[in-house]
Amino acid sequence: MDNSWSFVTDFIFLSVLMVLAAIIKARIPAMRRLIIPTSMIAGFIGLLMGPEILRLIPFDVDMLGAIVYHLMAIGFIALSLKDRQVQSSPAVVNSGMLIVSTYLLQGIIGFGLLLILVQWFYPDFFPGIGLLLPLGFGQGPGQAYSIGTQWEELGVVGGGNLGLTIAGIGFIWATVIGIILMNFLIKRKGFKQEFGDAVEPKPVVEKSAPDEIPLSDAIDKLTYQIALIGVIYLITYLTIVGLDIVLTPLGTFGATLAQLFVGFHFLIGSLYAVLFRVILNKVQDKGLKLEHSPNNYLLQRIAGFSFDYMITASIAAISIYALREYIVPVILITTLGGLFTIFYLVWIIPRVFPKDALSNTLGFFGMQTGTISTGMALVKAVDPYFKSNTADNLVMGSGTALLFGFPLLLLLNVPVVGFVQNDPVMYLYTFLGLALYLAVLIGALWYRTRQTKTVE
Repeated sequence: MDNSWSFVTDFIFLSVLMVLAAIIKARIPAMRRLIIPTSMIAGFIGLLMGPEILRLIPFDVDMLGAIVYHLMAIGFIALSLKDRQVQSSPAVVNSGMLIVSTYLLQGIIGFGLLLILVQWFYPDFFPGIGLLLPLGFGQGPGQAYSIGTQWEELGVVGGGNLGLTIAGIGFIWATVIGIILMNFLIKRKGFKQEFGDAVEPKPVVEKSAPDEIPLSDAIDKLTYQIALIGVIYLITYLTIVGLDIVLTPLGTFGATLAQLFVGFHFLIGSLYAVLFRVILNKVQDKGLKLEHSPNNYLLQRIAGFSFDYMITASIAAISIYALREYIVPVILITTLGGLFTIFYLVWIIPRVFPKDALSNTLGFFGMQTGTISTGMALVKAVDPYFKSNTADNLVMGSGTALLFGFPLLLLLNVPVVGFVQNDPVMYLYTFLGLALYLAVLIGALWYRTRQTKTVE
C-alpha cells in the first residue's frame, strides 16, 4: 500500500482504540469509578498493542508524533477563538500566578536534579531535559513532545520521546496518586470545604448566536470553524517560515532560536487567534454584523476532539526501547517532581484559597500533573455540583498563566543555547532565573493574599 495511506491508517487505529476504550470505560464498573480519561486508556492500549510490545498495530511512530504536534496547535487555536467573558478578580490573577509558580518549582526540581546527575553519573546527557518535567506534567504531552522534538533537531537525543514519557507518567500521578491524595486530605482539618449559600447550577448549554450561519447556508457551520482555524494556522506557518528566514543567517544562536520557534507553534497560533477574536469583538461592538462568526460550541468540540486524539497518539507513540538509557533519570525526576508538587500545593493553596482549600488543591494537582480534565474530575469527586470557585480558578487562571508564564518560556530556551554553543554557564543562569522568578511569584502571592485578608 502506498505512503498516502500512512496518516489515514494511523487515524483509523487511533479511532478504533478510542471506541474500545469508551466501551471498556462504560462496561467495566471498576473503570467507571476511576478518573482516568478515556483518551488516556486508549493511549495505553495502543502502547501495549503497538510495534514495540505485542506488535498487533503497525503504528508509524513518526506519524503519531506529527499528529500530536499539529493537533495541539489546532486545539489551542480553537480554544483561543472562543468568545468569553474576561473576568478580572484577585482569585483569577492569583490562580495564574499559582499555576506558573508550580511550573517553576517543577522546573527547578527537574533541572536541578539533572545537573547533579550529569555532573556525577551521566556526563553525556543534556541537563535541560529536566525542564521537560513542567512541560510534561504541567503543560501536557503536546507541548512536551513539541519542545523535545525541536531539541532533537539541535542535537539532543530522544527529546520528543522523553517529553511523551514524562507526560504519560504525569497522567498516572494525576489519577492514581490523585485519588490517594484526595482520601488523605478529606481527613485533614485544614482542608474544609465551605460552599456558603451557593445553589446547584444548571447545566451549561451553548446557544447559537443570532447572526451565525443558518443550516440552509452554502457552507456548513462546522466547515466554517475548521476553515477559520486553517487560515490562522496558515498565518502561523508563514510566521515560523519568516522567522526561520530572518534568524538562520544570524549564526548558531539565530538558527537555534528559529528552531525553538517551531516548537512554540501552538503559542504563536493562540496569539493570532486571540488577536483575531479581539478585532472581531471590536468590529461587532461598532455595529458591523458579520454573516459568519466563530461558534463557541463547535470550537469547544473541535478542541475536545483535538486533545483527545492528541493524548491517545502521544501515549501510543512512547518508545520503550529508546527510554532504556534514560529510565533512571526519568523515574527520579518524575517521582521527586510529583512529591514536591503535592507538598507545595498542600502548603500554599490553604493560604491562597482558604475557603475552598480541598477542591482547589485537588483541582490544581490534577491539572499540574495531567490536564484540566483530570483536575476537574478530582474536583467533581469532592464538589459534585461545582459550588466552589475551583472550576473558575482552573479555567480562567489558565488564561492569566499565559501572561505570567512568558518569562518561563524564555528561560526554557537558555539551556539549549548553552548546549549548542558548549557554554555550561547558561545552565547556571537558567537555574538562578527559575529560582528568582519562583521567589518573586511566591512573594507576590503572599502579599496579595495578605492584602485581601486585610480588606476583609
